[in-house]
Amino acid sequence: MKLSPRIQFLVKNGLKGLAWMAVLLAFYFLFRELVLSHAPDEWIAQFYARPGVIYLIYAASEFFFGIIPPELFMIWAINKADALHYLYNLAFFAVVSYLMGYLNFLIGQFLNKNETFNVWKKKVLKDPEKQVRKYGIFLIIVAALTPLPWSAVSLLIGSAGYPSKRYLKYALFRFLRFAVYGYIVYQTHQI
Repeated sequence: MKLSPRIQFLVKNGLKGLAWMAVLLAFYFLFRELVLSHAPDEWIAQFYARPGVIYLIYAASEFFFGIIPPELFMIWAINKADALHYLYNLAFFAVVSYLMGYLNFLIGQFLNKNETFNVWKKKVLKDPEKQVRKYGIFLIIVAALTPLPWSAVSLLIGSAGYPSKRYLKYALFRFLRFAVYGYIVYQTHQI
């Protein structure tokens, strides 16, 4: 059975997302064994004493194209408190990510009205509107579920004139990503 190019795109990037998650978890286990096991109180105290700073760093990262993977913040949150507080943090991270994606989408829509930006966009990105019409839904879903830069994809989708209501509907997959990845982080922390 031959899969459509859209499904192939979704599966390929979904597998990349799982591979990235495995790399991050391996890094976490290695870090936990080599650094945290020797002086955990000193290392952790400097981060857990200022959660507001962590939340601001996370929000900035989500706005600026996901510079820091959300999974690292999930790992921070799972080590911070009990399971209920981890769920609160996870929900906070998901909402912030969704909203920052939408903010970038709106910036993209604003830029779409700028003639200079449109000339640059056609020169550099060739014809993004055509690609967004073809793969828009799948691009949103794949970016929402995988380590593709969520805010950058949202900016691109907005700058291509994608309808806001459709974007918001398919962007809800971002919450699924946080639920699945959050569950994986929680389960691996129990090991």
